[in-house]
Amino acid sequence: MPADDTVVVTEVSLRDGLQIEPVIVPTDKKVAFAHRLVDAGFTQLEVGAFVNAAKVPAMADSAEVVHQLGDLPVTLHALVFNLKGAQRAIASGCRNVRFVVSASDGHSHANAGASTSEALDRVDEAAELLRENDVHLEATIATAFVCPFDGDTPVERVLRVAERLMRTGIDVLHLADTIGAASPGDLRRTISAVSAEYTNVQLGLHLHNTYGMAAANVWEGLQLGIRRFDAALGGLGGCPFAPGAAGNIGADDLVHFLHREGFVTGVQPDRLAGAREELTQLVGHQLDSALARANKPPAMLRIA
Repeated sequence: MPADDTVVVTEVSLRDGLQIEPVIVPTDKKVAFAHRLVDAGFTQLEVGAFVNAAKVPAMADSAEVVHQLGDLPVTLHALVFNLKGAQRAIASGCRNVRFVVSASDGHSHANAGASTSEALDRVDEAAELLRENDVHLEATIATAFVCPFDGDTPVERVLRVAERLMRTGIDVLHLADTIGAASPGDLRRTISAVSAEYTNVQLGLHLHNTYGMAAANVWEGLQLGIRRFDAALGGLGGCPFAPGAAGNIGADDLVHFLHREGFVTGVQPDRLAGAREELTQLVGHQLDSALARANKPPAMLRIA
């Protein structure tokens, strides 16, 4: 469990960031960029997803990326949806897996080709194999607040999904604002209910910034005791199966915000500008975080 003033930032640009980009970044460049992120101080990287490469071509080389990064002194995460993905993760040497299950049926059908209940059955099967191979398990509940197909997600659905996921042996549960439409009040209702029901799991947030509310939602999460956040450098990313979803909260913006508020991340802000420029070259377009748009040096921003 992080100390109260320590926030764990999982950098997800190599997975969530690249999955929606039309350009396919070569494996060697992904690996080099991961090293750049580690040099900047990130200790948790989400680097791939063991999914159908025909549907998400950018993740086709996830096994090779995980394999080549295996010696890095950080925690590498990859997404898994089913038994086949679990088998591929184990074969790659992946030691940390994150399940993703949508709280809403509409998004689950689009994202996983199955209802939420069916997706949970698949996770149960995959979890058994992963536990047998001593792989650490986490989980994310997608569309935990709002779904692009079904509208607002009832808290009761999130609690039912959380209950099933807890059986798999996870110790960290992330709640995702997949389309960036949640308000602080939405977060407050859902996080309060989940944290009251499941006191033995660490909660994290995966926030997108479609409607400009990600920073407000980070603050709300902090007030509710959340100390784990996903973020993608430059605000890259979005779900290819969630219409209208924009990028994640920028890892550069998040670190700047947290440091100004007195939290500790271990990330060195002065190294993020160079990493952001490298990522801009990899994807071939300007990134959308506030710091990318401001384009000011750290000294002018008075980053702690």
